Amino acid sequence: MKKSLLIGIFCALAASVFVCSAADTAFDGLNLDLGNLARVSDAQTRSIGPENFTGEKGQAGMAIHGTGEHAARELGQGWKISPSVRIAAHATFTLADITGPGAIQQIWMTPSPLDKTRWNILRIYWDDEANPSVECPLGDFFACGWGRYCQISSLPVCVNPGSAFNCYWQMPFHTKCKITLENLDDNAMTLYYQINYTLTKVPDDAAYFHAQFRRENPLKAKGLYTILDGVEGQGQYVGTYLAWGVHETGWWGEGEIKFYLDGDTNFPTICGTGTEDYFCGSYDFDTKGTDAQSHYTEFTTPYSGLAQVIRPDGHYESQTRFGLYRWHLRDPIRFQKDLKVTIQALGWQSGGRYLQEQDDIASVAFWYQTLPQKKFPPLPSRDELEWH
Repeated sequence: MKKSLLIGIFCALAASVFVCSAADTAFDGLNLDLGNLARVSDAQTRSIGPENFTGEKGQAGMAIHGTGEHAARELGQGWKISPSVRIAAHATFTLADITGPGAIQQIWMTPSPLDKTRWNILRIYWDDEANPSVECPLGDFFACGWGRYCQISSLPVCVNPGSAFNCYWQMPFHTKCKITLENLDDNAMTLYYQINYTLTKVPDDAAYFHAQFRRENPLKAKGLYTILDGVEGQGQYVGTYLAWGVHETGWWGEGEIKFYLDGDTNFPTICGTGTEDYFCGSYDFDTKGTDAQSHYTEFTTPYSGLAQVIRPDGHYESQTRFGLYRWHLRDPIRFQKDLKVTIQALGWQSGGRYLQEQDDIASVAFWYQTLPQKKFPPLPSRDELEWH
C-alpha cells in the first residue's frame, strides 16, 4: 500500500512538472530564426501603416480619404485609397502609438524626396519615457547617410531599389511604443511605411533598443571622433554606422576604434587595429581593377560592409565620401554600468608618420540597454545636419 502510494505521488509530481515545463516553454514568438519558424505561438501579429494607423484587428483598408483617393475615385473604399502620408514642412507625424507588451519586428519605409533624409528625424520612445531612445536622421538610421540610394544586404538592415529602407532589429517593449518622424525641410514630404510588430509577453530581462546620431564637421579634436558617450545602465552594443567624408588626400583609415567599458578611463578594454579592420575589411578595402590599378571596393554582407563610395568628379564634388556599417550580431559588446566608444581619424604624412585628420564624420550607434537612459546630447541643427 505504501509503495503504491509513493508511486502515485511520484507520478503526480512528475506530471505536474511536465505540465509546468510545457507552460514555461510556450513560444513567445520572439527571436525568430529558421529553427523555430515552425513553432506555434499565442503571439498576435499586427501592422501599422497608412491603411491602418492604429494596427487594430479587422480595421485595415477602410480609408475613404487619403493620398490615393483620386486614383481610386471610380473604385471606392478598399482600393488603395491611403497608401502614404504627407508630412508638412516643420511638422512631426506620429507613425505608431502601440500599447504592449510586444516587439517591433520589421520596419519598411520609402521617403520622398530621398535626398532630404538628413532632415527627416526618426524618434522612438519606449514605455512612458519622455526622452527618445532612438533619435536619428532617417537615412543614417538605415545606413544611407549621404542622401543617395545605397543598396545594402545585411541581416538587420536592407536597402532595396529604388528607395526602400528596411530594418529587422527586434525592439521589445513592456508597456508602450511611440514612433514619430519630424520633417525639418521647408517643403512637405511623402512617406510610405509599414511597421510590423507582435503583441506578446516580453521577457523581464529584455533591454530596450537605442540608436543615437552624432556628427562633427570638421572634427573638434584632431584625429579623434566620439561615436557614443554618457551611456549608463546595463546592456550590449550591437552596431555602428559611419558616414565618413575625407578632407585629405590619400588613405584615411589607420585609426583604431576603442570601447571603454564599466569605468575605463585613460585606456579602453577593447581596442581595434584600424578602421577597415573594424568594418571586417583589410588593406584599405583595395582590389585591382581591369586597369591593374587599386580601387576602393564596395561590399555588402550580413554583418559588415563598405556599402557606399562617393568618388570625386573633378568639379565641385572634390572629396571622397564613404558609408560603412558593422553589426555586432554574433559578438555584442556587453557592459554592466557604462559605455563610451571612440574612433581615430588617421591618415599618412611624410616620413611614414601618421596624420591626425579633421574629417567630416557622422555616426549612428546602435545598442540595447535598461531604462531609464540618460538624455541624449542635442541633435545637430538643421544646417549642421546638412549633407555636403
